[in-house]
Amino acid sequence: MRWHFTHHRPLRELIRSLLGIFRQLLVVFDGDVEQSLTYLDEIGERYRLWRDDFGPADFRRLLEQRGQVAPGAAGLALTRKGERALRRQMLDEVFQKALARGPGDHRTPHAAGAGEPTDETRPYAFGDPFDTVDPSRTLHNWLLRTGGIGHPEEADLEVREREFHTSCATVLLIDISHSMTLYGEDRITPAKRVALALTELILTKYKKDTLDVVLFGDEAHVVPLEQLPYISNGPYHTNTRAGLVTAQEILKRRKATNRQIIMLTDGKPSCIHEEGHLYKNPFGLDRKVVAKTLEEAGRCRRKGIPITTFMLTEDPYLRGFIEEFTEVNRGRAFFAQGGRLESFVLVDFLRNRRRRMR
Repeated sequence: MRWHFTHHRPLRELIRSLLGIFRQLLVVFDGDVEQSLTYLDEIGERYRLWRDDFGPADFRRLLEQRGQVAPGAAGLALTRKGERALRRQMLDEVFQKALARGPGDHRTPHAAGAGEPTDETRPYAFGDPFDTVDPSRTLHNWLLRTGGIGHPEEADLEVREREFHTSCATVLLIDISHSMTLYGEDRITPAKRVALALTELILTKYKKDTLDVVLFGDEAHVVPLEQLPYISNGPYHTNTRAGLVTAQEILKRRKATNRQIIMLTDGKPSCIHEEGHLYKNPFGLDRKVVAKTLEEAGRCRRKGIPITTFMLTEDPYLRGFIEEFTEVNRGRAFFAQGGRLESFVLVDFLRNRRRRMR
């Protein structure tokens, strides 16, 4: 007889792990709850995650009880609460480490007036509003100086710094051409993780900001933020120009101080609209397509809209085009793959939030 000894983690810890895996699968399977649960069942069996007192059926009931899934036309489907939980996890996983290394706030070199108080204080200076005086620090200074005898003096006063906030309008362009899952490489999943995390960051921390997501393949179209878990790529070419045109139309309506475009792509532009038809050439860098794409990059520059391009490939053939595109726009370009993409986008986004873009 063969005995198998396994260590059972506390049920709460097991549930937390299962929820994390489940949400990762939701991103991979475009928000399909049933497909994600089926795959989770297989993972649980393979790695002996399930327990006698908590199996796949129990996990399904837990999701329903917490209001994260509900019966739909084709089985269980995500609820709005489930979508928020997914965004929160992406924010935690993608951004938590980077946020812990710095404040990641909206500071500018300008003196602050109205704004949110920070944890930083400084000695009072003539002209500081009295409502910025920090009572606890002032009292502390007075006690140290006098031992509680006498009256506070100006030297005891400390004021709490306030942040100067600027609003930022961001358009996130996501390439959904066929090459985003070409040759076994999954590039669309990291792009979706970025979109979900950025959405949650802006909705919870930068509420005066706006984020619009535009998908571009043969065409370009805006996708509502609540639909982000369900996006996928398809058998499309890469109409980068259409994406840039749509982004400019969106930013024209935004009244934010700062405006920017972040573009996630893994390939060269391979099609444009021409006289009501789709002109496409997937072979090489077609000069007609390239010229029209560079034209839009230049138009963005003249409007004061910087473009940060994150290339999900290090193909040397495309490096020349990206360098030319970046030079025309006077923007930035990074070559990032997999998990590196996520932290790169965060750092660049927060850096741009802390300075005024022109």
